[in-house]
Amino acid sequence: MMGLNRYIRLSIIIAAPVVLAGCSEGLGDLQRFVQQIKSQPPGRIEPIPEFQPYQNFEYTSHDLRDPFKLVDFRRPEENPEEIALAASGLRPDIDRVREPLEDFPLDTLRLKGTVTKDDIKWGLIFAPDNTIHRVLEGNYMGQNHGRIISVSDEIIELTEIVPDGLGNFIERSSAVALIQ
Repeated sequence: MMGLNRYIRLSIIIAAPVVLAGCSEGLGDLQRFVQQIKSQPPGRIEPIPEFQPYQNFEYTSHDLRDPFKLVDFRRPEENPEEIALAASGLRPDIDRVREPLEDFPLDTLRLKGTVTKDDIKWGLIFAPDNTIHRVLEGNYMGQNHGRIISVSDEIIELTEIVPDGLGNFIERSSAVALIQ
């Protein structure tokens, strides 16, 4: 064991000067490059740009709308009775138990076919979670409270309840078609 340590030490002592001698070669090219850069005249430094001082603005127009007040985007030609009537109109039933196909956007659902049993036509819907769901008239699907109004071999028609942007809801017709 003692002989092995001595052999390693001797190898290191012999190899160290050889390795260090290899490090000193090839520096001439680098030294010429550094001398060339130092011999060039120094470059010009651009002056620091002058910044315009901040101009304070005071809002003094009392006859204009307050920019920090919430804006009512309802149509000004509507009277309050019409607004109240529209607000009490069509609304989705939020207390209804949601069905599994209401978790998916309507454009991700695909009609794969139909099955008829006891004179009732069922639609077969392929969902993004790779499952097939059976639906019939009266079921719901899609994220906009879409109620199925008819099931045929080529298409499932729905009526969706969507917000109109003014705090009310409107009905919209949609469909899911058979894709071959």
